[in-house]
Amino acid sequence: MASRWKTASPVLLAGGLATIGVLHFVAPKPFARIVPKVLPNPEALVAISGAAELACAALVAVPRTRRFGALASAALFVGVYPANVQMAVDASKTSNTRYKAIAYGRLPFQAPLIAWALRVAKNA
Repeated sequence: MASRWKTASPVLLAGGLATIGVLHFVAPKPFARIVPKVLPNPEALVAISGAAELACAALVAVPRTRRFGALASAALFVGVYPANVQMAVDASKTSNTRYKAIAYGRLPFQAPLIAWALRVAKNA
């Protein structure tokens, strides 16, 4: 099972990054809404982060560039964390319990994503 996970893990990471990266271009509005308010031009930042996710996905998918891509993915997960914080801050001002659950639920989810990317880098 462990060796199967080592094989599937980079494929799943690359697929997840690619999916989210594409969503940044197909449906950018939800992502633009959670860009921290102190940052300029949310639409451009969504496009940049979407492109970064697609680039990371491509790097992770190729065994020769997997280590670098996984490390870049971990850095990307750290870099986009402020958007999750902004989403939680915005959610705290609403009575929509579903939105609050999603917003607060995203906060601890970054840590396993970072750990996953680092594990893929280590196993590359």
